[in-house]
Amino acid sequence: MNSLPERYTVTAALPYANGPVHIGHLAGVYLPADIYVRYLRAQNRDVKFICGSDEHGVPITIRAQKEGVTPQQIVDKYHKIIGDSFREFNVSFDVYSRTSSKTHAEVSSEFFKKLYEEGKFIEQTTQQLYDEQAGQFLADRYVVGTCPNCGNENAYGDQCERCGTSLSPTELINPRSMLSGNTPVLRDTKHWFLPLDQYEPWLREWIIEGHKNDWKTNVYGQCKSWIDQGLHPRAVTRDLDWGVPVPVPGAEGKVLYVWFDAPIGYISATKEGFPDEWQKYWQDPGTKLVHFIGKDNIVFHCIIFPVMLQAHGDYILPDNVPANEFLNLEGDKISTSRNWAVWLHEYLQDFPGQADVLRYVLCANAPETKDNDFTWKDFQARNNNELVATLGNFVNRAAVLTQKFFEGKVPERGELIEIDEEVFRQVDEFPTRVGELIENYRFRDALAEVMNLARVGNKYLAETEPWKLIKTDAARTGTVLHVALQVAAALVPLLTPFLPESAEKLAKMLNFQPGDWQSATRAEQLPAGHQLQEPALLFAKIDDAVVNAQVQKLLDTKQANALANAPVTAAKENVSFEEFGKMDLRVGTIIAAEKVAKTKKLLKLTIDTGLDQRTIVSGIAESFIPEALIGQQAMVLLNLAPREIKGIQSQGMLLLAENADGSLALMQPGAAVRNGSSIL
Repeated sequence: MNSLPERYTVTAALPYANGPVHIGHLAGVYLPADIYVRYLRAQNRDVKFICGSDEHGVPITIRAQKEGVTPQQIVDKYHKIIGDSFREFNVSFDVYSRTSSKTHAEVSSEFFKKLYEEGKFIEQTTQQLYDEQAGQFLADRYVVGTCPNCGNENAYGDQCERCGTSLSPTELINPRSMLSGNTPVLRDTKHWFLPLDQYEPWLREWIIEGHKNDWKTNVYGQCKSWIDQGLHPRAVTRDLDWGVPVPVPGAEGKVLYVWFDAPIGYISATKEGFPDEWQKYWQDPGTKLVHFIGKDNIVFHCIIFPVMLQAHGDYILPDNVPANEFLNLEGDKISTSRNWAVWLHEYLQDFPGQADVLRYVLCANAPETKDNDFTWKDFQARNNNELVATLGNFVNRAAVLTQKFFEGKVPERGELIEIDEEVFRQVDEFPTRVGELIENYRFRDALAEVMNLARVGNKYLAETEPWKLIKTDAARTGTVLHVALQVAAALVPLLTPFLPESAEKLAKMLNFQPGDWQSATRAEQLPAGHQLQEPALLFAKIDDAVVNAQVQKLLDTKQANALANAPVTAAKENVSFEEFGKMDLRVGTIIAAEKVAKTKKLLKLTIDTGLDQRTIVSGIAESFIPEALIGQQAMVLLNLAPREIKGIQSQGMLLLAENADGSLALMQPGAAVRNGSSIL
């Protein structure tokens, strides 16, 4: 058996600070990482859990430009939102830092300089797109154009989001700058490249030979595919004014490429949090380094960052990179740009005190081997049928019956019979079984085993029926509840990595402080006579109305996306200025409104035009409440030829806007004006 590492460094992918965290991030990265770390701590192992906000890169500068603020204001905003959300969700980082910190700038600059001074980079002058009006080179995300693969006219300079093809800005057809809208030109610019191709033999030995049996299939397969296709030098600098300045002569106006400086953020965060001992967590061979990431970051953490570490020479390499697949939402891919997501900070507002419910559902449905789907109905069913009806039901029955029959004190344990002995035998097996699954990054199966222990307790109570037994044999009833309470106590340490708030609540109810992980195997954690606290429900049922509201929120988002992307009606034929000038457009006030009898769509409106009061019949009854229109100003075409509609003489037309879904909006002046004012 291999000896345990002296210590562990566990990292979770740095979330990008240009938006909040959603459930896909949690299921793929942060929840499994937190479960693993909490388990290691329960084993009394030396571990540091490291993360922080990734605050450099083009998407941040683009968002800042759109919002009319500075990049620093953008990252400050989202760094706080993300950090607060993680804390409320009980992700137990030892350090949560940020790549805009002074420490990070120093560490990443020193890292670059060492490789630069040792000749580990290649200097190349290449042609890149340049915006002459803006006076700057254009990073890939600052260029849009037509995808050469699928014809999408709004493909980015690094990837087409329609077909998924990876691109470079110069491959786009009819490229245009997002800064000015102009067509960019090619200009020479010098950059430094990391020669990944020179490390292919080492990568083949380290990954393909060294990790083929212990890395997850998806991770190993993607790495092998990249290496087999042949690696190429990759730029580590870029022309941009937001990021860590390249710390060498002749690099003015250039910063470290975000993919280069971001993983160094793990090191700088550790140094920031533990300035006197950070080196042993990154440079001591006795340390096990584990990266938790999503599958879109596999190449960076398994090929590029290890090459950087190997080139530097002072750092340990990752032992494992247990990347998960993607989590979809209600059958559709989670998308930040389409707002198709369940945002963590919104969930915590909508479900106060229920972080553990989401932790449970995301772990039970984790995309460990394939993409999985989150639905609100499944969320509700897992809460009601598993957390409430299985785990909560067992704990509640054991505690309530003890309160009712034995004044809340753990009863004496009499002679054990076979059914009791079998329960204790099973309890002894669970810590090892659950621990081995966690050690192998099978968190979904590990959680299922913890729930199986609760099922053992439920089955035991169902078979012994202490609520009936008390009528004929109080002593045997005491033994049954004594055994059941030991099962409840054994659940506490096993639950803690997965559902920390619920485990703490259970420990308080049982009025004891659990020991380390293996304490779950010791049957007598609650001695006879031990006083319990008042029983309390661990979980509450979630009603249909609650989840229906969440589903409706998503449907509203989908409808808003459809409206935003709906094609605009084609333009009509041109009219001459003279023809347009014949129309008499004025502002009037609606002074009366009523439905036209025996019709569904028609309203009879009386409008003060400033010239007169006239009647207009309009087919808007399905979009407006008549009483709500009274007193509102509207734009009116006065000189439309009169027309009789349902026996009413209509003398004009209201101006309205029609949305893609058929809904109508009244065209109104931006401020109150005098009736009869002309529309020019």
